[in-house]
Amino acid sequence: MERDELRRLLEDVSCGRVEVDVAILKIGLTPFEDLGYAKPDLHRGVRTGVSEVIYGAGKSAEQIVGIARSLVGSGQQRVLATRVDEAKAQLVLEGLRNDELCARHKVVYHERAHIITMGDTPEPNGNGYVVVACAGTSDLYCAEEAAITAQMMGSEVRRAYDVGVAGIHRLLSVAPLLQQASAVVAVAGMEGALASVIGGLCSCPVIACPTSVGYGASFGGVSALLSMLNSCSSGTSVVNIDNGFGAGFQAALIDHVRIQKKNEE
Repeated sequence: MERDELRRLLEDVSCGRVEVDVAILKIGLTPFEDLGYAKPDLHRGVRTGVSEVIYGAGKSAEQIVGIARSLVGSGQQRVLATRVDEAKAQLVLEGLRNDELCARHKVVYHERAHIITMGDTPEPNGNGYVVVACAGTSDLYCAEEAAITAQMMGSEVRRAYDVGVAGIHRLLSVAPLLQQASAVVAVAGMEGALASVIGGLCSCPVIACPTSVGYGASFGGVSALLSMLNSCSSGTSVVNIDNGFGAGFQAALIDHVRIQKKNEE
């Protein structure tokens, strides 16, 4: 169940279209479903505003399909499955399209981001827009994971790719774009300097996302992670190595926070 569905149910109760006992039963009916191998959280969208996302790594195609079916069956309008490699994705897509319930939803595999999305991308309803910036083409897998995540959460996303500090003029050319953003995701491997420079160019929160891109002394992204953690730019937070999903999620929350407050007043 998602918040919009809960709102409609409460409005139906208020207008007398649905009996109170029926509404209580529907709200309380199985806040999670026990599939044996997983317990999908069916009420997460009601509690947090964002429904459960499937982490695809380590799960079989059949398990991903089963969890997606459970989420869709509970009323979830959009489903994301992250970290799904291409071979597994083909099996998942086949399973979803052959499932009567899941087949009603648009299903897309975003190869570069290794993400499967179910349902249409929502119209942007945030406070402004989110910029996803990445240092180099090698970082695109992580940048796209962040961008698609934020888009599926209702943020307008603008991309600024291959703007690493080794050619600082490339980054400076998009400075006006950065300065008007609600939040910026800065994706970089190597020495991870991009986040600090972006933090000095804009007033919005910057979410630094280190990638595992780099030669041996980068230690699989640890060097970029430590550089970002030690950034001298105020307002810069850091997610884990290659965690484009977490960075995009955080940026979308920031993009929506003022609208949520306005609606609560």
